[in-house]
Amino acid sequence: MKMRTIEIGVGFFVLLGLLAMAYLTIKLGKMEMFGGDYYYLEARFGTVSGLKTGAQVEIAGVQVGQVESIEIDIETMRAVVIMKIQREIPIDTLATASIKTSGLIGDKYLHIDPGGELALLEDGGVIEYTNDSVDLEALIGRVAFGSVADE
Repeated sequence: MKMRTIEIGVGFFVLLGLLAMAYLTIKLGKMEMFGGDYYYLEARFGTVSGLKTGAQVEIAGVQVGQVESIEIDIETMRAVVIMKIQREIPIDTLATASIKTSGLIGDKYLHIDPGGELALLEDGGVIEYTNDSVDLEALIGRVAFGSVADE
């Protein structure tokens, strides 16, 4: 009888440990179990060089979402970025989406500058105003070979 009680106690603690590890894995991995409370927006860019799926979406330096997918529109040959934004963060119709770099050679992220419009974008809305990613290699090449002064 005593041996059975010990086995049940050990089993309980092992199960408790597994549940704690699963919880920490989900929290530290920033995963969501049930989808979270987001809405989706779209922005189109001429180039998204270096931007990756899962990159942060920020407003005023605060993360408000992440890049869900990056595709190409075959008709216009422009990159289509789908982002998920926290439901409580309103984005208006005059907002501007820009691709920025954190640090000199850091990761790319999507920065949203709020506009000043009262009308808000709904789920599935499109941010019309965008600024493409700066191609640092091309810029350095242009400066090094003097073609910047020619323009």
